[in-house]
Amino acid sequence: MKKTVASSTALLSRRALSMGVGLTMCAWAGGVQAQSNYPVRPVRLIVGFPAGTGPDIVARILAQKLSESWGNVGVIVDNKPGAGGLIAASEAARAAPDGYTLMLGETGQLSIAPSTYNKLPYDPVKDFEPVSQVVSADFVLLVNPQKVPAKNVKEFVTWTQQQKGLFMATFGAGTPGHFGAFMFGDAIKLKPEPIHYKTTADALGGLFSGDVQGVFASVGLAAPNVKAGKLFALGSTGATRTSALPDVPTIKEQGYSNLEFSSWFGVVAPAKVPADILAKLSADIQKIVKSPEGKTKLEDAGFRATGTSREEFVRIIAADTVSWGKAVTATGFKAD
Repeated sequence: MKKTVASSTALLSRRALSMGVGLTMCAWAGGVQAQSNYPVRPVRLIVGFPAGTGPDIVARILAQKLSESWGNVGVIVDNKPGAGGLIAASEAARAAPDGYTLMLGETGQLSIAPSTYNKLPYDPVKDFEPVSQVVSADFVLLVNPQKVPAKNVKEFVTWTQQQKGLFMATFGAGTPGHFGAFMFGDAIKLKPEPIHYKTTADALGGLFSGDVQGVFASVGLAAPNVKAGKLFALGSTGATRTSALPDVPTIKEQGYSNLEFSSWFGVVAPAKVPADILAKLSADIQKIVKSPEGKTKLEDAGFRATGTSREEFVRIIAADTVSWGKAVTATGFKAD
């Protein structure tokens, strides 16, 4: 597996170096005409998670703005939840490479999966073309204030040490929240017991019932529950506080300097989509994400709007494949 991850990372790096040449050549090969015609029919944007989750929220904001920018050509969000996003990624990888099927991919599907699965039904590098990272997303450590008597991370650590174990909900095996729980356990010197749920609703249900003690949820999912007083945020995982919950300190601020991790969502297309279409998609997405309206919508939903170039997204995926691979190796986890 180390060899597979290393070769994939090398391929991502070579892709980043050659991409500029490829984009230049496509302009000489009639790319301008193809860009002016695309899209002429509805585009499908596959999301590997249920409606109402972070990826779904981002996808729907992006779909609406893309549709408007394309003269109201429809962009249909198609939720294909299951297996931590692998079902959606498998379908997107097999789609026709014509630009009319895209996927809002996330860290787990594209950077973590190569290290967690001995055999994936798709190749994150060979089967996809990165288009643009849309947002990055920090996580928030949530607890049920009716079940857990803690107001900060240190109080939570003291309380968990008095319990029979540290039971952490996850939104699926192999997801960032899963390995984030292990990273947290390492930081507090207490091995967690991850409890994997099929959906975010199920995981939060486990938190409300007291079956688990905590969960790392994306800011977009956490913020409404925290503001409504249903759940309590002990700390966030970013380098700085999130604007959606400015009163919640980072976990690093609370004395755990090595605990920093985040996720991201970005658009990818099936391999072999024409380079001129990829260039147009990337430019259109960047324009939307960096516009005042687009940025505000995404940040109000709890995300950091990024809107990267194709080349930068390739580098991000490659770097995260290495860093998350180390986290996975440290846990010894392997999925079937």
